Amino acid sequence: MPVTKFLSLNDPRFNSLFTDFHHTAYRLETLQIYDVSYEQEAFDRFLVGESRGLFPGIESWIDMVRAGVGEGKRFHRVHVLVEPLSDYVRFECAWSYRHTVKAGEDVRVIPVGEHEWPEGLPRVDYWLFDSTRLLIMNYTPEGAFLSAELIEDPRRIVEANYWRDQAVGLSVPFLEYAAGYDDLMLGRRKCECSRPG
Repeated sequence: MPVTKFLSLNDPRFNSLFTDFHHTAYRLETLQIYDVSYEQEAFDRFLVGESRGLFPGIESWIDMVRAGVGEGKRFHRVHVLVEPLSDYVRFECAWSYRHTVKAGEDVRVIPVGEHEWPEGLPRVDYWLFDSTRLLIMNYTPEGAFLSAELIEDPRRIVEANYWRDQAVGLSVPFLEYAAGYDDLMLGRRKCECSRPG
């Protein structure tokens, strides 16, 4: 089966996948750090204790989500969160997910302990559009983007649908999870979280 590969998150063909789908865009996130350049300044501000704020990368995503939801589309994701949370995950929860949920994205999480992993789920990041288009996201162990591959193999697409259903079944809504953890996510409570990377 042919594979279309994207080597840049700025590739127009890659970005069009997030506007051209008809019904659903689903993401499985499995890493505890994502090394995204547009987040670095905001991440540094978070680490020194600044209050939650918007930053360019998240603003464009929020605009896309809000527009899609307005057209009747659904954006949803599940992130497997290893506790104690890494600094990056705390940042993502406090400065990103709060805003994207408000914009209409259905964000869910599966909290697990160290050396644990949800049964039946791979350590693979991917997007699934309309349950029929599979985009595998490849990263280095440090969370740097390597490539994205648009997969056309029907067996792998069916497998990704199974993983989605499994992940959603094991997850809890982000806001429910976050309700008791705001202090931890914002760094106000002592924790064993370490700076990623």
